[in-house]
Amino acid sequence: MLARVSFYPTLFYNVVMEKVSNRQWYDRIDETVILGALPFRGMTLQLIKEEGVKGVVSMNEDYELTMFSNNAEEWNKHGVEFLQLSTTDIFETPCQEKLQRGVDFISKFTSSNGNDNNNRGSSVYVHCKAGRTRSATLVGCYLMMKNKWTPEKAVEFMKNKRPHILLRSKQWEALEIFHKEHVKNVT
Repeated sequence: MLARVSFYPTLFYNVVMEKVSNRQWYDRIDETVILGALPFRGMTLQLIKEEGVKGVVSMNEDYELTMFSNNAEEWNKHGVEFLQLSTTDIFETPCQEKLQRGVDFISKFTSSNGNDNNNRGSSVYVHCKAGRTRSATLVGCYLMMKNKWTPEKAVEFMKNKRPHILLRSKQWEALEIFHKEHVKNVT
C-alpha cells in the first residue's frame, strides 16, 4: 500500500533531482546495460536510436507503468523486447528466480553470447521507478555473472557509473545469494 501511495510523489522527486543535481535519468553501465529510472514514453525513440536499445527489463509493477511508460505491446511495436519482473517498491527485493530470468534476458543481447541473432551487441535498458534499488539489484547480478565479480566489486563498479544507487540489507542479501548460487561455484 505504501509503495502505491508514494509512487507519484517519489517519481516527482526523481524528476526534480535530475533537474537540480548531477543525477542522470539513466547511465550506461557497460556496452550492453543501461541502468535508469522509469523510461517515459517521450524517451522511447531516443533510447532506441541514440542508445541502441533493443531490450527493456522493467522491475516495476503494472500500476507503475500505466501512466507514463510503455507496456510490452508498445515496446514491441518499436521492435524492442520487453521483460517485466514485477517487484514491489520500497520493501521488496527481486526473488532469485526473477534475478536469474533477468540476467538470462540481458545475456541474449551481449556481444559475447555466442548466439547468432539480431539483438547481439545491442543495449538493454534496465529500470525501476528511480533506477536505484530494484533494477540495480538485477544489474549487480548481471555484472557478477558476466565478470565473475563479488557483490562488492559489482556494486562498486555500478556506483562509479551511477553514484546514487541505493542498496539496503535485503538487496545485499539477494546479491550474496545470487553470487553463491550462480557465480562462486563457476569460478
